[in-house]
Amino acid sequence: MKQPQHKPMNAHERRIFQRLKDDFPHYAEKCLKIRGKEAREVAGTKTKIFPFNLNRAQKYAHERLEEQLLETGRVRALILKGRQQGMSTYIGGRYYWKTTKSEGLKTFILTHRDDATDNLFKMVQRYHEHNNPLVKPHTKYSNRRELVFDLLDSAYSLGTAGSGEVGRSDTIDLLHGSEVAVWKNTVDIRAGLMQAAEGAQEIIFESTAKGMGNMFHEMWQDAEAGLSDYIAIFIPYFWQAEYQRDAPLGFDMSAEEKEYLELHKGTGCKLEHVVWRRAKIKELGGVELFKQEYPATAAEAFQMTGVDSFIKPNIVLKARKNIDILPGGAHIVGLDPARGGDRTSFIHRQGRVAWGLENILTPDTNLIVGKVKLLMELKKNPVDRLFIDIGGLGGPIYDQLRTMPFGDRVTPINFGDRDVYNPERYYNKRVEMWGDMRDWLADTALPVIIPDDDSLQTDICGPGYKWNHVQQYLLESKEDMKKRGVRSPDGGDALGLTFAQPVMPAFSEGGQDSGFVPFAV
Repeated sequence: MKQPQHKPMNAHERRIFQRLKDDFPHYAEKCLKIRGKEAREVAGTKTKIFPFNLNRAQKYAHERLEEQLLETGRVRALILKGRQQGMSTYIGGRYYWKTTKSEGLKTFILTHRDDATDNLFKMVQRYHEHNNPLVKPHTKYSNRRELVFDLLDSAYSLGTAGSGEVGRSDTIDLLHGSEVAVWKNTVDIRAGLMQAAEGAQEIIFESTAKGMGNMFHEMWQDAEAGLSDYIAIFIPYFWQAEYQRDAPLGFDMSAEEKEYLELHKGTGCKLEHVVWRRAKIKELGGVELFKQEYPATAAEAFQMTGVDSFIKPNIVLKARKNIDILPGGAHIVGLDPARGGDRTSFIHRQGRVAWGLENILTPDTNLIVGKVKLLMELKKNPVDRLFIDIGGLGGPIYDQLRTMPFGDRVTPINFGDRDVYNPERYYNKRVEMWGDMRDWLADTALPVIIPDDDSLQTDICGPGYKWNHVQQYLLESKEDMKKRGVRSPDGGDALGLTFAQPVMPAFSEGGQDSGFVPFAV
């Protein structure tokens, strides 16, 4: 941050200057002004222009970005949120702060429409106009969509995603993509703008969900599953103070609303949010559109348009939030090895409790065999049975495992096998395992616990289903899921494998004294 005054700063000014340089939330409050929807009283005057104090959603996003920056030295992030939660305001302020304290920095903001581009540029102009003179840099010129800080040789510019050529010729240090789910020409943007920003210090894409199969959805799935350099940051709508309404006298929640509040109260949902939600659902004309525009979880943001999920999201979400359930019975591990670039997924289950989800990105069979060997040699809470899918990498892995001392505790499973326990209901082994997993999750008399993990929920709720001519269940194949833009449900297949066959415990039945670690996701 280059000091713009000619006279030297005194000690007090240097302390102020240093904190403004190092602490963005403090800088935002002291130097940046935003325009609100309603007038507030500031210093005795009613105004719509007031200091930028980060809200809960903005603080959370800032913390996640700073953690990644500290850990990796750069930022690659996707932010999934509801409507008007202040992410563009936050990122715009963050990038103005960084651009005005650094030399030679090129910042580029890409939005989905011309009017959105104009609005974001007006926001940045407002930041600059009201900035503290101690840290406000000199501006050579400001045209319709660019601020140039000539003494710093830095610039802040904006464009619209209507053309695939936008940003192609620039060298970009900070890139902000707004409402990425509705961008057009994404093939050209990937080849142009995103290549220009390949070496950027920070890339942040934020959006509401707009269905499945678009670029943002594809990138989100990879980030959520750990398949890219991007982190997935989800912001629930009920973190916004304005998205609530006092309950009128006699307000009576429906059974669905009671369940909704119970599921989400742990992350901040209150009765007032439920009251506001009911009115907004009526305004929008349906709950499905509400979930897309105002999601409570990442899993419900992306609509399964035209596909009926075999396992419904609510029963999975309940299992994620349950507590105080102890394991019992056989310790079973499900192992779904990668096929064609997918993840290799492990998960443990012992009775009503599943834990220890692990995803491996490398197709290195020796690495996977080594991990299995460590698992099978556990002395505390030893594994009674490991079930492995023998498709893809699974065949060669199983061939190595069966020759080892614990080989009799490793069982191969062929997903396509027609030899099932319930042939009247299920077409093959894979859908039978998923059916048993669904029944396990849905059992209200004996609740279960699974890892509280968005990626696992996406996997479990991903496949659709249908019936064949003899009314057997058919589970949607991984290949068909990929055709509609949904990733392979590797974590779901791994958990499903723990239901492949009944297993009697050969060792102790586990529990807290046998090495069981609850919630080790």
